[in-house]
Amino acid sequence: MHPAVLTLEQVILRFGPGKRNGKRVVFTNGCFDLLHPGHVQLLEAARALGDILIVGINSDQSVRALKGSERPVLPEQERAEILANLECVDAVVIFPELTPQKTVAGLLPDVLVKGGDWPGNQIIGREEVEASGGKVVLIDVVEGYSTTEVLKKIRACL
Repeated sequence: MHPAVLTLEQVILRFGPGKRNGKRVVFTNGCFDLLHPGHVQLLEAARALGDILIVGINSDQSVRALKGSERPVLPEQERAEILANLECVDAVVIFPELTPQKTVAGLLPDVLVKGGDWPGNQIIGREEVEASGGKVVLIDVVEGYSTTEVLKKIRACL
């Protein structure tokens, strides 16, 4: 496992409240099944909002529950390793639940980032982050990129 792929406990111990030494921690999450330019642009924009970027990814089981039996294409450890090797990402945590609620509540990031396609009232962790003095930032989704569309193109070539 890549050294930047951490358990929830390790993330909290390393980056949780009281361990930050004045650095702003940013958190975002998703399935990140097939990495595409839209993902990279979101991650770079998220990283620009703070000093440390932690990315939560859905486990294989939770991706299947959310996206169907044919997903994920890449297993969780591979998805985590790819993300952990991006320059803008400081740590990756895999969460088994359908939502990152437990991860966000434990970490309490200074900034919680989601793609602009998420309705503000449906952002998991918003209440905890704002109650602890943090903020939620929506970043515009890059049009023309989605894992579902990439998979459609691949299947059309088969």
